Amino acid sequence: MNGYDNVVGQVQIKDFIKKSVCRNKISHAYIFNGEKGGGRNKLARLFAATLQCTGEYDEWNIESFSKPCGKCRSCLQMESGNQPDVITVTHEKSTIGVDDIRDQVNNSVGIKPYAGPYKIYIIPEADKMTEQAQNALLKTIEEPPEYAVIMLIVESIGSLLPTILSRCVQLNMKPLSETEIVDYLMKNCKIPDYMAQASALFSQGNIGKAIRYATDEDFIEIKDIVIKSLKVLDNKRVDELLDIVRQFKDEGYNIEDYLDIVMLWYRDILLYKAVKDPSMVMFKEEARAIDRQARVRSYEDIESCLKAVDKAKQRLNANVNFDITMELLLITLKEIS
Repeated sequence: MNGYDNVVGQVQIKDFIKKSVCRNKISHAYIFNGEKGGGRNKLARLFAATLQCTGEYDEWNIESFSKPCGKCRSCLQMESGNQPDVITVTHEKSTIGVDDIRDQVNNSVGIKPYAGPYKIYIIPEADKMTEQAQNALLKTIEEPPEYAVIMLIVESIGSLLPTILSRCVQLNMKPLSETEIVDYLMKNCKIPDYMAQASALFSQGNIGKAIRYATDEDFIEIKDIVIKSLKVLDNKRVDELLDIVRQFKDEGYNIEDYLDIVMLWYRDILLYKAVKDPSMVMFKEEARAIDRQARVRSYEDIESCLKAVDKAKQRLNANVNFDITMELLLITLKEIS
Protein backbone atom coordinates (compact mmCIF):
# COMPACT_ATOMS: atom_id res chain seq x y z
CA MET A 1 0.00 0.00 0.00
CA ASN A 2 1.33 3.45 -0.90
CA GLY A 3 2.66 5.47 2.02
CA TYR A 4 2.12 9.03 3.17
CA ASP A 5 4.59 10.38 0.61
CA ASN A 6 1.93 9.70 -2.02
CA VAL A 7 -0.42 12.19 -0.36
CA VAL A 8 0.50 15.66 -1.61
CA GLY A 9 0.88 18.32 1.09
CA GLN A 10 -1.08 18.04 4.37
CA VAL A 11 2.22 17.88 6.28
CA GLN A 12 0.68 18.80 9.64
CA ILE A 13 -1.96 16.07 9.45
CA LYS A 14 0.56 13.45 8.34
CA ASP A 15 2.93 14.40 11.18
CA PHE A 16 0.07 14.28 13.68
CA ILE A 17 -0.92 10.78 12.54
CA LYS A 18 2.65 9.50 12.64
CA LYS A 19 3.29 10.86 16.14
CA SER A 20 -0.05 9.53 17.41
CA VAL A 21 0.83 6.03 16.18
CA CYS A 22 4.36 6.12 17.58
CA ARG A 23 3.21 7.38 20.97
CA ASN A 24 0.23 5.01 20.97
CA LYS A 25 -2.11 7.92 21.63
CA ILE A 26 -5.08 6.95 19.51
CA SER A 27 -8.45 8.63 19.96
CA HIS A 28 -11.75 6.87 19.38
CA ALA A 29 -13.08 9.31 16.79
CA TYR A 30 -11.58 11.50 14.04
CA ILE A 31 -13.01 13.90 11.49
CA PHE A 32 -11.22 14.34 8.16
CA ASN A 33 -12.64 17.63 6.93
CA GLY A 34 -12.05 19.11 3.50
CA GLU A 35 -13.05 19.34 -0.14
CA LYS A 36 -13.71 16.24 -2.19
CA GLY A 37 -10.54 15.41 -4.09
CA GLY A 38 -8.24 16.80 -1.41
CA GLY A 39 -7.01 13.43 -0.11
CA ARG A 40 -9.34 12.91 2.86
CA ASN A 41 -10.25 9.31 2.06
CA LYS A 42 -6.68 8.37 1.19
CA LEU A 43 -5.36 9.74 4.50
CA ALA A 44 -8.08 8.02 6.52
CA ARG A 45 -7.35 4.66 4.86
CA LEU A 46 -3.59 5.12 5.34
CA PHE A 47 -4.20 5.87 9.01
CA ALA A 48 -6.35 2.75 9.31
CA ALA A 49 -3.75 0.63 7.51
CA THR A 50 -1.01 1.97 9.81
CA LEU A 51 -3.00 1.12 12.94
CA GLN A 52 -3.64 -2.44 11.73
CA CYS A 53 -0.17 -3.10 10.27
CA THR A 54 1.65 -6.07 11.84
CA GLY A 55 4.91 -5.64 9.94
CA GLU A 56 8.24 -5.99 11.72
CA TYR A 57 11.00 -3.39 11.44
CA ASP A 58 14.75 -3.90 11.63
CA GLU A 59 15.16 -0.65 13.53
CA TRP A 60 12.77 1.74 15.19
CA ASN A 61 12.31 5.19 13.74
CA ILE A 62 9.26 7.36 13.27
CA GLU A 63 9.33 7.26 9.46
CA SER A 64 9.29 3.46 9.20
CA PHE A 65 7.24 2.58 12.27
CA SER A 66 4.46 5.09 11.56
CA LYS A 67 3.46 3.91 8.09
CA PRO A 68 1.99 0.65 6.75
CA CYS A 69 4.66 -1.83 5.68
CA GLY A 70 2.67 -2.90 2.61
CA LYS A 71 3.74 -6.53 3.02
CA CYS A 72 1.99 -8.01 6.04
CA ARG A 73 -1.34 -9.83 5.81
CA SER A 74 -3.28 -6.81 7.07
CA CYS A 75 -1.67 -4.43 4.56
CA LEU A 76 -2.35 -6.81 1.70
CA GLN A 77 -5.96 -7.10 2.84
CA MET A 78 -6.23 -3.31 2.97
CA GLU A 79 -4.83 -3.10 -0.55
CA SER A 80 -7.50 -5.50 -1.83
CA GLY A 81 -10.29 -3.93 0.26
CA ASN A 82 -10.80 -7.06 2.37
CA GLN A 83 -9.44 -6.11 5.80
CA PRO A 84 -12.15 -7.56 8.10
CA ASP A 85 -11.46 -5.10 10.92
CA VAL A 86 -11.71 -1.99 8.74
CA ILE A 87 -15.36 -1.40 7.84
CA THR A 88 -16.47 1.24 5.34
CA VAL A 89 -20.02 2.38 6.01
CA THR A 90 -22.14 2.57 2.86
CA HIS A 91 -25.60 3.93 2.09
CA GLU A 92 -28.02 3.54 -0.79
CA LYS A 93 -30.16 6.64 -0.27
CA SER A 94 -29.19 10.29 -0.58
CA THR A 95 -28.66 10.46 3.18
CA ILE A 96 -27.11 8.17 5.77
CA GLY A 97 -30.02 7.08 7.92
CA VAL A 98 -30.27 5.80 11.46
CA ASP A 99 -30.67 2.21 10.23
CA ASP A 100 -27.40 2.50 8.27
CA ILE A 101 -25.53 3.46 11.45
CA ARG A 102 -27.27 0.89 13.63
CA ASP A 103 -26.81 -1.98 11.16
CA GLN A 104 -23.24 -1.24 10.11
CA VAL A 105 -21.76 0.30 13.27
CA ASN A 106 -23.71 -0.04 16.50
CA ASN A 107 -24.74 -3.67 16.03
CA SER A 108 -21.21 -4.87 15.34
CA VAL A 109 -18.97 -2.59 17.36
CA GLY A 110 -19.32 -4.84 20.41
CA ILE A 111 -17.72 -7.75 18.51
CA LYS A 112 -13.97 -7.75 19.09
CA PRO A 113 -11.57 -7.42 16.14
CA TYR A 114 -10.88 -10.64 14.23
CA ALA A 115 -7.14 -10.19 13.95
CA GLY A 116 -5.93 -6.62 14.38
CA PRO A 117 -5.65 -4.49 17.51
CA TYR A 118 -8.42 -2.15 16.38
CA LYS A 119 -11.86 -2.25 14.84
CA ILE A 120 -12.04 0.77 12.54
CA TYR A 121 -15.15 2.29 10.97
CA ILE A 122 -14.67 4.71 8.06
CA ILE A 123 -17.78 6.75 7.20
CA PRO A 124 -17.45 8.59 3.85
CA GLU A 125 -19.87 11.49 3.31
CA ALA A 126 -20.53 11.54 7.05
CA ASP A 127 -22.02 15.03 6.68
CA LYS A 128 -24.97 13.29 4.98
CA MET A 129 -25.97 11.59 8.24
CA THR A 130 -29.43 12.55 9.42
CA GLU A 131 -29.77 13.97 12.92
CA GLN A 132 -31.17 10.62 14.10
CA ALA A 133 -28.20 8.80 12.57
CA GLN A 134 -25.77 11.18 14.27
CA ASN A 135 -27.45 10.67 17.62
CA ALA A 136 -27.23 6.90 17.14
CA LEU A 137 -23.51 7.19 16.33
CA LEU A 138 -23.03 9.49 19.33
CA LYS A 139 -23.89 6.65 21.68
CA THR A 140 -20.98 4.63 20.30
CA ILE A 141 -18.58 7.59 20.33
CA GLU A 142 -19.48 8.42 23.94
CA GLU A 143 -18.92 4.89 25.26
CA PRO A 144 -16.77 3.06 22.70
CA PRO A 145 -15.01 -0.27 23.28
CA GLU A 146 -11.28 0.33 23.81
CA TYR A 147 -10.48 -1.13 20.38
CA ALA A 148 -12.96 0.99 18.36
CA VAL A 149 -11.86 3.86 16.11
CA ILE A 150 -14.35 5.85 14.02
CA MET A 151 -13.24 8.06 11.11
CA LEU A 152 -15.72 10.53 9.65
CA ILE A 153 -15.04 11.95 6.17
CA VAL A 154 -16.82 15.27 5.66
CA GLU A 155 -16.92 18.20 3.27
CA SER A 156 -19.20 20.37 5.39
CA ILE A 157 -18.27 20.11 9.04
CA GLY A 158 -21.15 22.42 9.93
CA SER A 159 -23.56 19.58 9.12
CA LEU A 160 -22.41 17.63 12.18
CA LEU A 161 -23.99 18.05 15.59
CA PRO A 162 -21.96 19.99 18.18
CA THR A 163 -22.04 16.89 20.41
CA ILE A 164 -20.33 14.90 17.64
CA LEU A 165 -17.76 17.63 16.98
CA SER A 166 -16.83 17.94 20.64
CA ARG A 167 -15.95 14.24 20.90
CA CYS A 168 -13.83 13.97 17.73
CA VAL A 169 -10.31 15.00 16.82
CA GLN A 170 -10.70 17.35 13.86
CA LEU A 171 -8.17 17.07 11.03
CA ASN A 172 -8.77 19.93 8.60
CA MET A 173 -7.34 19.55 5.10
CA LYS A 174 -5.67 22.68 3.73
CA PRO A 175 -5.57 23.84 0.09
CA LEU A 176 -2.25 23.04 -1.56
CA SER A 177 0.04 25.71 -2.94
CA GLU A 178 0.23 26.21 -6.69
CA THR A 179 3.87 25.05 -6.61
CA GLU A 180 3.01 21.79 -4.84
CA ILE A 181 0.35 20.98 -7.42
CA VAL A 182 2.50 21.93 -10.43
CA ASP A 183 5.39 19.79 -9.17
CA TYR A 184 3.08 16.81 -8.59
CA LEU A 185 1.40 17.08 -12.01
CA MET A 186 4.67 17.38 -13.92
CA LYS A 187 6.23 14.46 -12.05
CA ASN A 188 3.27 12.08 -11.89
CA CYS A 189 1.06 13.03 -14.84
CA LYS A 190 3.96 13.76 -17.19
CA ILE A 191 2.43 16.94 -18.58
CA PRO A 192 4.21 20.12 -19.76
CA ASP A 193 4.68 22.99 -17.34
CA TYR A 194 2.16 25.33 -18.99
CA MET A 195 -0.63 22.74 -18.70
CA ALA A 196 0.34 21.93 -15.10
CA GLN A 197 0.24 25.63 -14.19
CA ALA A 198 -3.17 26.13 -15.79
CA SER A 199 -4.59 23.07 -14.03
CA ALA A 200 -3.14 24.17 -10.69
CA LEU A 201 -4.55 27.66 -11.12
CA PHE A 202 -8.09 26.47 -11.81
CA SER A 203 -8.02 23.77 -9.11
CA GLN A 204 -7.80 26.35 -6.29
CA GLY A 205 -5.56 24.12 -4.16
CA ASN A 206 -7.48 20.87 -4.73
CA ILE A 207 -5.16 18.15 -6.03
CA GLY A 208 -8.03 15.90 -7.14
CA LYS A 209 -9.47 18.65 -9.33
CA ALA A 210 -6.01 19.52 -10.67
CA ILE A 211 -5.42 15.93 -11.76
CA ARG A 212 -8.83 15.80 -13.44
CA TYR A 213 -8.23 19.07 -15.27
CA ALA A 214 -4.75 18.00 -16.35
CA THR A 215 -5.89 14.66 -17.70
CA ASP A 216 -9.28 15.69 -19.14
CA GLU A 217 -8.96 16.61 -22.80
CA ASP A 218 -12.39 18.24 -22.67
CA PHE A 219 -11.57 20.75 -19.93
CA ILE A 220 -10.69 23.63 -22.27
CA GLU A 221 -13.94 23.01 -24.17
CA ILE A 222 -15.88 22.91 -20.86
CA LYS A 223 -14.36 26.23 -19.79
CA ASP A 224 -15.20 27.87 -23.10
CA ILE A 225 -18.84 26.66 -22.99
CA VAL A 226 -19.37 28.03 -19.48
CA ILE A 227 -17.69 31.38 -20.11
CA LYS A 228 -19.63 31.86 -23.35
CA SER A 229 -22.93 31.30 -21.52
CA LEU A 230 -21.94 33.78 -18.80
CA LYS A 231 -21.05 36.47 -21.35
CA VAL A 232 -24.54 36.28 -22.91
CA LEU A 233 -26.35 36.08 -19.59
CA ASP A 234 -28.09 39.45 -20.08
CA ASN A 235 -29.33 38.57 -23.58
CA LYS A 236 -30.79 35.14 -22.88
CA ARG A 237 -33.99 34.07 -21.18
CA VAL A 238 -33.69 31.81 -18.12
CA ASP A 239 -35.17 28.85 -20.02
CA GLU A 240 -32.56 29.29 -22.78
CA LEU A 241 -29.75 29.39 -20.23
CA LEU A 242 -31.19 26.36 -18.47
CA ASP A 243 -31.17 24.46 -21.76
CA ILE A 244 -27.44 25.17 -22.08
CA VAL A 245 -26.84 23.80 -18.58
CA ARG A 246 -28.98 20.71 -19.26
CA GLN A 247 -27.06 20.04 -22.47
CA PHE A 248 -23.81 20.44 -20.55
CA LYS A 249 -24.94 17.77 -18.09
CA ASP A 250 -26.47 15.48 -20.74
CA GLU A 251 -23.19 15.41 -22.65
CA GLY A 252 -21.54 13.89 -19.59
CA TYR A 253 -19.70 16.93 -18.30
CA ASN A 254 -19.24 17.32 -14.54
CA ILE A 255 -21.70 19.90 -13.17
CA GLU A 256 -19.24 20.61 -10.32
CA ASP A 257 -16.81 21.85 -12.96
CA TYR A 258 -19.54 24.11 -14.36
CA LEU A 259 -20.19 25.68 -10.96
CA ASP A 260 -16.47 25.98 -10.17
CA ILE A 261 -15.88 27.91 -13.39
CA VAL A 262 -18.87 30.18 -12.70
CA MET A 263 -17.46 30.81 -9.21
CA LEU A 264 -13.99 31.63 -10.61
CA TRP A 265 -15.54 33.96 -13.21
CA TYR A 266 -17.19 36.09 -10.54
CA ARG A 267 -14.08 35.98 -8.37
CA ASP A 268 -12.15 37.38 -11.33
CA ILE A 269 -14.68 40.20 -11.68
CA LEU A 270 -14.44 40.96 -7.96
CA LEU A 271 -10.63 40.90 -8.00
CA TYR A 272 -10.41 43.08 -11.11
CA LYS A 273 -12.87 45.59 -9.66
CA ALA A 274 -10.65 45.86 -6.58
CA VAL A 275 -7.19 46.04 -8.19
CA LYS A 276 -7.79 46.96 -11.89
CA ASP A 277 -4.93 44.64 -12.89
CA PRO A 278 -5.77 42.20 -15.72
CA SER A 279 -2.59 40.22 -15.09
CA MET A 280 -4.03 38.97 -11.79
CA VAL A 281 -7.21 37.38 -13.15
CA MET A 282 -7.44 33.72 -14.13
CA PHE A 283 -9.35 34.24 -17.37
CA LYS A 284 -6.77 36.61 -18.87
CA GLU A 285 -8.07 36.07 -22.39
CA GLU A 286 -11.43 37.48 -21.20
CA ALA A 287 -9.98 40.65 -19.69
CA ARG A 288 -12.23 42.97 -21.73
CA ALA A 289 -15.42 41.14 -20.75
CA ILE A 290 -14.30 41.07 -17.10
CA ASP A 291 -13.59 44.81 -17.24
CA ARG A 292 -17.10 45.50 -18.57
CA GLN A 293 -18.68 43.35 -15.87
CA ALA A 294 -16.62 45.02 -13.14
CA ARG A 295 -17.73 48.46 -14.30
CA VAL A 296 -21.48 47.76 -14.15
CA ARG A 297 -21.58 45.60 -11.01
CA SER A 298 -21.23 46.71 -7.40
CA TYR A 299 -19.18 44.78 -4.86
CA GLU A 300 -22.45 43.72 -3.22
CA ASP A 301 -23.81 42.39 -6.52
CA ILE A 302 -20.69 40.31 -7.22
CA GLU A 303 -20.68 38.88 -3.69
CA SER A 304 -24.36 37.99 -4.10
CA CYS A 305 -23.50 36.08 -7.28
CA LEU A 306 -20.76 34.16 -5.45
CA LYS A 307 -23.15 33.32 -2.63
CA ALA A 308 -25.75 32.12 -5.15
CA VAL A 309 -23.22 29.73 -6.74
CA ASP A 310 -22.20 28.43 -3.32
CA LYS A 311 -25.87 27.92 -2.42
CA ALA A 312 -26.40 25.94 -5.64
CA LYS A 313 -23.51 23.66 -4.71
CA GLN A 314 -25.04 23.07 -1.28
CA ARG A 315 -28.44 22.28 -2.80
CA LEU A 316 -26.99 19.78 -5.25
CA ASN A 317 -25.01 18.11 -2.44
CA ALA A 318 -28.28 17.84 -0.54
CA ASN A 319 -29.86 16.21 -3.61
CA VAL A 320 -32.27 19.04 -4.34
CA ASN A 321 -33.75 18.70 -7.85
CA PHE A 322 -31.15 19.64 -10.49
CA ASP A 323 -33.44 21.74 -12.70
CA ILE A 324 -34.87 23.66 -9.74
CA THR A 325 -31.41 24.32 -8.32
CA MET A 326 -29.94 25.57 -11.59
CA GLU A 327 -33.03 27.62 -12.47
CA LEU A 328 -32.88 29.40 -9.11
CA LEU A 329 -29.18 30.09 -9.66
CA LEU A 330 -29.70 31.49 -13.16
CA ILE A 331 -32.64 33.64 -12.03
CA THR A 332 -30.48 35.11 -9.27
CA LEU A 333 -27.55 35.79 -11.60
CA LYS A 334 -29.81 37.46 -14.17
CA GLU A 335 -31.60 39.59 -11.57
CA ILE A 336 -28.30 40.87 -10.27
CA SER A 337 -26.84 41.52 -13.74
